Amino acid sequence: MNPPRTDARRHHDPEVRGFASDNYAGAHPEVMAALALANGGHQVAYGEDDYTENLQRIVRGHFGPTAEAFPVFNGTGANVVALQAVTDRWGAVICAESAHINVDEGGAPERMGGLKLLTVPTPDGKLTPELIDRQAYGWEDEHRAMPQVVSITQSTELGTLYTPEEIRAICEHAHARGMKVHLDGSRIANAAASLNVPMRTFTNAVGVDILSLGGTKNGALFGEAVVVINQDAVSHMKHLRKLSMQLASKMRFVSVQLEALLAKDLWLRNARHANEMAQRLAEGVRAAHGVEILYPVQANGVFARLPHDVSERLQKRFRFYFWDEPAGVVRWMCSFDTTEDDVDAFVAALKEEMAR
Repeated sequence: MNPPRTDARRHHDPEVRGFASDNYAGAHPEVMAALALANGGHQVAYGEDDYTENLQRIVRGHFGPTAEAFPVFNGTGANVVALQAVTDRWGAVICAESAHINVDEGGAPERMGGLKLLTVPTPDGKLTPELIDRQAYGWEDEHRAMPQVVSITQSTELGTLYTPEEIRAICEHAHARGMKVHLDGSRIANAAASLNVPMRTFTNAVGVDILSLGGTKNGALFGEAVVVINQDAVSHMKHLRKLSMQLASKMRFVSVQLEALLAKDLWLRNARHANEMAQRLAEGVRAAHGVEILYPVQANGVFARLPHDVSERLQKRFRFYFWDEPAGVVRWMCSFDTTEDDVDAFVAALKEEMAR
């Protein structure tokens, strides 16, 4: 058969590459094939479809027999829904100052979720029991928002990783104080690939109550999921997802993407490749005199400091972002489709600009 006719045309150059974000990458071909497979015919809307039902089986295989997935549109939506699910109206969430929910979600957890974020400065993006205790107090003080949840990110916004033991210590510490634990897993696959452990090893096995499961940064076209691990920690999730404007009518097209990633090893292959490209990038830029890598490269991001004028010239050749522009700090992200040639070309361009 001839392919369906379309009047759409390509508006971008597919040869242009960058290191700005793993969100810049397109969808993995296997995900696109899964979307086509799910198309055609009629399926019940709003999550009562066969693909969403099958996703539950797959998610339980990764996160334990009590896990239940609630597909949503995006990562901010997943975080807002998850945090609302484990807080009261007067509740607060303890998180790292650098956390995505604090820095990059436009105030959505507070404005849309009605939450108070209690932030803690961290040297590497990671909370510890001791750091948590800087904000874990005042439960009986009606003048202070009540700490009810600790939110951590794996891998963190600075590209660093928690070990399973570190997350276990956080969960035990939080639970002993009557708090629940949320894990922002927008790059959870990169963490598991780097640690070389199943995702369950640092989620349900160590006490995480609820998590945001990322898909878009790892090859999906769109869509994430809230995964409830501790069913006693939440109630009325379906109503909350709808109230938060995160209920997809044609949910099969979100669920089938997560199925394509998670049913076998696509999630792991994509993440391992992105991590390997970040390591290659880090090794290449270390050889450039005057470039300082700031944090351990443990996932798919590289944070570096270099002269501001060099960064500005380099940005005209490759897209990437300043992380802290006054300090000259930049962030370079690799994705599932980053190639060795992409990395090598970037490193060569960096060295040329550093030599000018």
